[in-house]
Amino acid sequence: MSLTHQDVVRIAKLARISVNEAEIAATSTQLNNIFGLIEKMQSVNTDGIEPMAHPQDVPLRLRDDVVTEHNQRQAFQAIAPQVENGLFLVPRVIE
Repeated sequence: MSLTHQDVVRIAKLARISVNEAEIAATSTQLNNIFGLIEKMQSVNTDGIEPMAHPQDVPLRLRDDVVTEHNQRQAFQAIAPQVENGLFLVPRVIE
């Protein structure tokens, strides 16, 4: 896939990015290089290869599941316009 000058202008307009003619040419080249790389990656045969959860085989460092904040529900609900049974009441927005 190759982007044309008009494609880059349209993408810039949709993204609400102001670009001049020089930037359009440079951006077009960069985007076309990215699409070329994607095409190369898609042409690689990956049959029988299991997807990885992460590119590096590193175990996650886990932390203890400990409460670090104290419960402030009473304080927050004291300033709420409407509360019932410990829940905030909000206006219905969908009928």
